[in-house]
Amino acid sequence: MSSPVPEPVPSGLRLNLRIVSVAMYNFASYLTIGLPLAVLPGYVHEVMGYSAFWAGLVISLQYFATLLSRPHAGRYADLLGPKKIVVFGLCGCLLSGLGCLLAALNSGSPLLALLLLCLGRVVLGFGQSFAGTGSTLWGVGVVGASHIARVISWNGIVTYGAMAIGAPLGVVIYRSGGLEGLAAVIMGVALLAIVLALPRSPVKASKSKPMPFRAVLGRVAPYGLALGLASTGFGVIATFITLFYEAKGWSGAAFTLTLFSGAFIGARLLFPNGINRLGGLNVAMMCFTVELIGLLLVGVAWLPWVAKLGALLAGAGFSLVFPALGVVAVQAVPAQNRGSALATYTVFMDLSLGITGPLAGLVMAWAGIAFIYLGAAGMVMLALWLAWWLKNRAAQAEPAQPTVE
Repeated sequence: MSSPVPEPVPSGLRLNLRIVSVAMYNFASYLTIGLPLAVLPGYVHEVMGYSAFWAGLVISLQYFATLLSRPHAGRYADLLGPKKIVVFGLCGCLLSGLGCLLAALNSGSPLLALLLLCLGRVVLGFGQSFAGTGSTLWGVGVVGASHIARVISWNGIVTYGAMAIGAPLGVVIYRSGGLEGLAAVIMGVALLAIVLALPRSPVKASKSKPMPFRAVLGRVAPYGLALGLASTGFGVIATFITLFYEAKGWSGAAFTLTLFSGAFIGARLLFPNGINRLGGLNVAMMCFTVELIGLLLVGVAWLPWVAKLGALLAGAGFSLVFPALGVVAVQAVPAQNRGSALATYTVFMDLSLGITGPLAGLVMAWAGIAFIYLGAAGMVMLALWLAWWLKNRAAQAEPAQPTVE
């Protein structure tokens, strides 16, 4: 994917700053997602007069487009280099803001406005998959493949940070400037990121012939499957914890989500070198164990503090799953296929989060809301077994090597 870094890569704070200087483009792309997230459903339903179905569809279109375009983003990042892919993705984010602006300007024609919003959401989905995949690979190219776990971790931190900041900020902007003002801010964020990205030095794309997609999928799929299974825990807490608290007659669901998110980000900040020291599969198994305990505590919680402790443990456990398994998945393919591997691996999480919501809703209607957390714990247990099997398979495939100090 990239040429070797010509100069020594700094460690500690300077290393983190170098990674963040590239991850900020991923932050910008997710900020353009977060800003309209809490605004558009209400705008479509209440202002434009469409049903809740159409309000939900407008939001979901972005996720579907992201899911469908991720493999293409990875392949083109390998072929063209990540900088070009980042700029292309940010242009998509810019055009999504333009779609919102045109929809606001055509509010007198609800059907045209809805079509413009839908088109903007589709373009945003493509833009995010390209900008997000490209930013991660660009960071790896800047600091070297030995720091890939840290690069993935920082990209996750800026992703959730942008979403957390963007949603409430978007509501404030919409109340003061309407959809036109919100669209202008979205375009401004994307344009600023493009302007900052263009002068930067790119990392070179690999000249080697890449593996076919089917071969990449075969190598990455076991790690992606483990990620998808573990992602169900994230999905049921983020989506259903409020309903869980209501069913129990408790208050404090929002604080429970804060604990979950805080533990997620905190674990990534506190253990940046754990994956390199212990190995991706070892860290993943420890994370699965912590997440499993957390989900079980939520499922059997008899008091609010038990559910809060469970959510905290689930957030801390899930935190390092993506980078821990991602490192192993990316290392399973040649350097010229890192983009395709990372994008394909991420698709499993996208699919899991897309399926978990409706499936958990059906389970909740059949067996009660507490059971969805116990069911998610079962999925994480399967992920733990899969990681253990992958570790044993790797140990059997490689002959013992003498330790080099």
